[in-house]
Amino acid sequence: MFEKICELLADKFDADASTMTMDTKIKEDLNADSLDVVELMMDLEENFGITISDEEATQMSTIGDIVKYIEEHQD
Repeated sequence: MFEKICELLADKFDADASTMTMDTKIKEDLNADSLDVVELMMDLEENFGITISDEEATQMSTIGDIVKYIEEHQD
């Protein structure tokens, strides 16, 4: 799961997946703005077959937060 999310983030933000950790911050470390975050949440929903509310999305600041959320909400 972690590797798949890193690949998605690497493609989206033109970053190196091998440098990402569970503590990598989406906005600060990957230079994502609010529109990037919205698009990322839509990509995650599509790729993993889940729904992420706006409120839940604002609470996800690191890759670890995303991994944990997806693992808890995926069928």
